[in-house]
Amino acid sequence: MALLGSAALATPWPSWRGPNSDQTTPDTGFPLKWSATNQVRWKVTLPDAGNSSPVVWENKVFLTQATEDGKRRSLLAFDRSTGRQLWNQDVLFEGTDPHHKSNPHCSASPFTDGKRVVASFASAGILACDLSGKVLWRRDLGPQRHDWGQGSSPVIEGDSVLVYHGPGAGSALYALDAATGATRWTVPLKEERPAERFDGFAGNSQGQIGTFSTPLVIRASGRKELLLPVVNKLRAFNPDTGAELWSVGGMNPLVYSSPTYGEGQIVSMGGFFGAMMILPPGGSGDRTAERTIYERRMKRHTIGSPIIHEGHVYLAVTDGFLQCYKLSTGAMLWEERIPASGASSQTWASMVRAGDRLYAMNQSGDTVVFRAAPKFEVLSINSLGEMSNSTPAFSSGDVFLRTERTLWCVSEQAPAR
Repeated sequence: MALLGSAALATPWPSWRGPNSDQTTPDTGFPLKWSATNQVRWKVTLPDAGNSSPVVWENKVFLTQATEDGKRRSLLAFDRSTGRQLWNQDVLFEGTDPHHKSNPHCSASPFTDGKRVVASFASAGILACDLSGKVLWRRDLGPQRHDWGQGSSPVIEGDSVLVYHGPGAGSALYALDAATGATRWTVPLKEERPAERFDGFAGNSQGQIGTFSTPLVIRASGRKELLLPVVNKLRAFNPDTGAELWSVGGMNPLVYSSPTYGEGQIVSMGGFFGAMMILPPGGSGDRTAERTIYERRMKRHTIGSPIIHEGHVYLAVTDGFLQCYKLSTGAMLWEERIPASGASSQTWASMVRAGDRLYAMNQSGDTVVFRAAPKFEVLSINSLGEMSNSTPAFSSGDVFLRTERTLWCVSEQAPAR
């Protein structure tokens, strides 16, 4: 009963971006050092590879998982205290969705509000269950086909589920009724090829385009704004109606990173040789001329989403570097290569901040902990020895990490082994 009681009071991690959708937690007391044998509360073997991230509510951990080359797409629930699998709900799919070899099916992470947990399975539809595993509803939004698969996760906002169904032909932004799955509004998002490619793809009409970003809802200046970087633009919508509020031109034709809001500023990143945009929310119409910072030809490729903290922007870029920028000017203060115990220091994961610590996980399965400060300082390097593209979840002293074939819980409370 004590474990259940403490779990009921645990700070939730309801989405891959945490309780505030900015990869931060109000909690402290997380372990600074761990390994595959030390500070491990439990670990469980997963049936196949996956890039999605775990989410946590009270005594349950939720995860999406594809098996049988995407023919079976599943929502799984585990006991947070023991790792025991509690239930799974499967969606069978007979189609053949394409995907990149490094991006397995079911790369979108679930979202829970404590009443329901929702998962996006691309062409296999949207699944909503209650926390005991009962199916509440399913929706088929049609095919979602892109050579690199999908990555955008659903978002529960009030009594709506917001879904970016893309990239690819027929990409659209949906608001679904959280109780029934019925459509409240839809905004088609036609993917227009740019006049110029500056991201390494030759020719104006060649190469992939699309966004893999997760929508972000912010509250500023007395209103809500739904932010989504799409092909060539950063766009803001009214989450209640779908009406466009404003847009900013100059975004990449390929976008992987999700925007972040903090300290009065929006930071949004492109993909290959990506744009960096820093601007305040608010306004209307075409705000392209208002953008504070616009660097069209950054040297790095960005998948992870930025963190804003005390006037600085922190970012882990895909090719294996940590970066710090000044929020007010966009000036880079430092760039350091991510240490790695294995073959790859590259990272697809987003960093997480707990207090003055930043946690960055690389593809070698190392979590590098460094100081959230304008001077670079590594605090620890923690290796699990298994490849990972997933963002960790942090809840009341426990860290939940997905590696290629394992779900781990490491904790300060776990006995050293």
